[in-house]
Amino acid sequence: MTVSPSPLAGLSATDARARLVAGEISATDYARSLLERVDAVEPQVRAWAHLDRPYLLAQACAADEAHARGDADGPLFGLPVGVKDIIDSADLPTEDGTVLHAGRQPRADAFVVRRLRAAGGLLMGKTVTTELATYAPGVTRNPHHPGHTPGGSSSGSAAAVAAGMVPLAIGTQTNGSVIRPASFCGVYGFKPSAGLIPRTGVLTQSPALDAIGVFGRTLDDVALLAEVLAGHDSEDPLTRLRATPPLARFAAADAPLPPTLAWVATPFWDRVASDAQAAFGELVDALAGRIAPFELPAGAVQALDWHRTIMEADIAGSFEHEYEHGRDRLSASLRAQIERGRTVSAVAYRQALARVPVLLDGLETLFDHYDALLTPATLGTAPEGLASTGDPVMCTLWTLLGMPALSLPLLHGANGLPIGVQLVGRRGDDARLLRTARWLVRSVQSAAGPGR
Repeated sequence: MTVSPSPLAGLSATDARARLVAGEISATDYARSLLERVDAVEPQVRAWAHLDRPYLLAQACAADEAHARGDADGPLFGLPVGVKDIIDSADLPTEDGTVLHAGRQPRADAFVVRRLRAAGGLLMGKTVTTELATYAPGVTRNPHHPGHTPGGSSSGSAAAVAAGMVPLAIGTQTNGSVIRPASFCGVYGFKPSAGLIPRTGVLTQSPALDAIGVFGRTLDDVALLAEVLAGHDSEDPLTRLRATPPLARFAAADAPLPPTLAWVATPFWDRVASDAQAAFGELVDALAGRIAPFELPAGAVQALDWHRTIMEADIAGSFEHEYEHGRDRLSASLRAQIERGRTVSAVAYRQALARVPVLLDGLETLFDHYDALLTPATLGTAPEGLASTGDPVMCTLWTLLGMPALSLPLLHGANGLPIGVQLVGRRGDDARLLRTARWLVRSVQSAAGPGR
């Protein structure tokens, strides 16, 4: 992209909120600045499925009026948020990336939409998703090069943040649908531990694997949004009643001691692009003394098969109605997933699910010695072409295990496109992962020197 964002549109979410709360800028002026950015780049990026300008400005005006009355400013006060178009909203359509759901208007907000509104956030619009959040691409293009994929399935959420059209966005991940587009688009992406953010009111693909994730321009941004969205909802059995973890505070905090990282090349290292291999080699060298190689348990390779068994069996169940009544309107790739899923036996499904706690136990002692695992987020930069969203293989194991993962935009390929560094933490220890990420980001930036 050659069009630079305006000074306001270029603000991080945390910087924008500070200026909004201080009264240095109004929510209305900020929203207008973002809409000007949309006018400049959306025709090329195509990140939005639904964006109602008068509705956004009306929300911003109401926020300004509340601020003028002296009402308490929430943690997302005045901040527009993009919401993936599989997440229900009572005032904008939710069409799930398929013609079969065209014009669908939910009656109620999803849990996360209620949370962002209660925190003072503004619903900017619905971002493009792949078909039913699976593999068939939508219309979105990579903001760094329109001839390359933005990744999926949270394509529009990652691209809208990367293009400067919105400071924050919400996505989902069942395999690699937050981490992969964050890596390809060069933004921060955070998929929290399973059960941290309720999925009520979100399209169900796989109850065992589905997770809510967030995108932002800084680590503080994704921590802020994730903390607002976290909570307990009795309608989501993966959540539990507990205190909200202090994600934002830990993301801004220095570790008491320099963290130690486990370098996990994964069994798929030979599939990583040569320029990405070189970039990670340099990163590992730069972290010498704080990082050590770690080989995954033998079951890690089989985890791909277990994940596929669970996901495709669940997809067959979740999208049975679409298959039975509109299979000719589904993509060939989704029809194939559903048809494979319909052949999965109950025994195979339960066996795959039963492997999850075994693998988690095998990794548990690792975190007694290391603060986080460091591994590629993707196999390289965003692939050229728009027929695919890229391979999620570097995310599959961590999604299966429900472990928290971050994509940090720290590296670049030979073609100049971004490459994400993935940090993975102990399940349930999201705050510690964010604090470790802060150290890593600062270490890389310090090693790069000024102006890099």
